Amino acid sequence: MVDGAAAPYESPAREALRAFGLGSAHVQLIGISENVTFRADDDRSPQAYVLRLHRPGYHTVDELNSERVWLEALRSSGISVPTPVAAPDGRYFVPVEIADDETRQVGLNLWAPGEIVGELLTAHKKSTDATEPAEITGPFGQLGGLMAAMHNQAANWTPPSSFRRHRLDLDGLLGDAPFWGPFWENPVLDGRERDLLITARDHCRERLRRYGEPRRTFSMIHADLHLANLLTHNGQLSVIDFDDAGFGWHQYDIAVAMFHSRGTADFRAARQAFLRSYRAVRPISDDDLALVPMFELIRGMAILGWRAQRPEVLWPDDQLEIFRRGVVSGCKRLLSGSTASA
Repeated sequence: MVDGAAAPYESPAREALRAFGLGSAHVQLIGISENVTFRADDDRSPQAYVLRLHRPGYHTVDELNSERVWLEALRSSGISVPTPVAAPDGRYFVPVEIADDETRQVGLNLWAPGEIVGELLTAHKKSTDATEPAEITGPFGQLGGLMAAMHNQAANWTPPSSFRRHRLDLDGLLGDAPFWGPFWENPVLDGRERDLLITARDHCRERLRRYGEPRRTFSMIHADLHLANLLTHNGQLSVIDFDDAGFGWHQYDIAVAMFHSRGTADFRAARQAFLRSYRAVRPISDDDLALVPMFELIRGMAILGWRAQRPEVLWPDDQLEIFRRGVVSGCKRLLSGSTASA
């Protein structure tokens, strides 16, 4: 059964399951955001599946298939990632019509057992008066080593010539038409703030232009690798949700992990645990790491751009204002020569 919010997607989901040879499977809504995700269970097998209806216009079929190619390469290097399932005709993505003017590509993965690390920490924090440092530093230490292993694989991997994926480079993050939208045009900003963000954008762009794209720190990255996109099961971490994965700087990947947990108790210890574990697996210089605070600001700006493009995604009432204040403050610190973190 599915709930009312999933009703428009139920029939297309069942159509896709038939294309994958699972027409008798039961579906249960997991979440609706940019993508619509169902769990599918078939009485004929103990194996469960994740069915994802990809948002229209975000990735082409070639780009979705390229994501699958990178997943296979990561899995071959020993990193636990989603396992795609092919339809009987060999396709990994099948199109379905949601409405007269909307077509979505649908992919199927094996269901990965486990719990989301970020949700476990949130539940623990709510059930205790204070979060123990080990509750934070442990997952961050694991995440640091895991991200470094992914960067090792990507930096030493040559994608096939058919590989197609977006680039989170100068133009992708800070160009006139960034991948996640022109953040300086978010209507929550006033004219003075828009000018401030444009000036900060130009400053970041020039700094990254001088830095370049050295192979040691520029490759395929997950680009959304924080604790809410990690599963834990029997002590094993698995990475999920590669929707934003593309070519980019490793420091942006690191900044994402930092950005989304900055309000966590004893975050300084968590940051240190992350970097110790990262450096135990992959070397990174202090000079390269010095760019991470700026990339944290860039992450905040990217979220402002994304938010303006996706107003239908529900947020807590004060979340956008928190982001606005943080990004504006970060831009002021950047331009004054202080730490650039938003």
